[in-house]
Amino acid sequence: MPTLHGVGIGLRTPHYRHFLDHKIDIDWLEVHSENYFAEGGFDLFVLEKLAQDYPISLHGVGLALGSAAGINDAHVGKLKRLVERIQPALVSEHLSWGSINGRHLNDLLPLPLTQEALQLMCERVDYLQNCLQRSVLIENVSSYVRFQADQMLEAEFLCQLSQRTGCGILLDVNNVFVNQFNHGEDAQAELAQYAEQVSAIREIHLAGHSQIEDCLIDDHGSQVKNHVWQLYEQVCQQISPSIPTLIEWDTDVPAIEILLGEASKARAIQDKYKQVSDV
Repeated sequence: MPTLHGVGIGLRTPHYRHFLDHKIDIDWLEVHSENYFAEGGFDLFVLEKLAQDYPISLHGVGLALGSAAGINDAHVGKLKRLVERIQPALVSEHLSWGSINGRHLNDLLPLPLTQEALQLMCERVDYLQNCLQRSVLIENVSSYVRFQADQMLEAEFLCQLSQRTGCGILLDVNNVFVNQFNHGEDAQAELAQYAEQVSAIREIHLAGHSQIEDCLIDDHGSQVKNHVWQLYEQVCQQISPSIPTLIEWDTDVPAIEILLGEASKARAIQDKYKQVSDV
């Protein structure tokens, strides 16, 4: 099975031809799993072809693991088929819910950070990992509400989830910053908690966000902001500079050269702290 290292970018449709025509200087690629659930078609053809040259990470956005109605077995079946077909280096999902009464809300909605929700997520992650016969990563999410019933930081929730299920953690640095701004949370306390579970952090996401009035929106539609780069430097310094890192860009997708430029910035930060750790 391939492994990830260095820096990757999200594979998006406007860039298919670049990858089909040229070998791009990038370490790995990530795709949204659901875009490749069909049994055939051009998208799956491209992914299978590129998987011969680049390690692939499958990032799910629609399983809604924390939903009260439970896991959609048809969705899991399609994911399992894709995993067997592509043999990705990593498979990930989110710490979120998103469906109710048979309706899918097409959003990554936050869970209450309680012991009850933690037990539910442990059961769901165990079920998913048993179905796929492999470990998955669970990502922290951006949030626009917090619950009065919350009993812990999101980082503590994910670390306990990892300890109890053996799942990995996908650390989205942009989401940590967005939540700090939106809720007055302490990003440093979150990073300190993640540092205690460093072996579980197997992927990092970096993305852009936008601001409306007094709220940040995690829209993945621009370059990584300076505050997020600074937080990423802290992650490399305090946790590890060797965790595979993705530049995530989903809306207003730019020219491939801009994405590769962002990837070069992340690689330079990784290299800087790798050199420090070697001294």
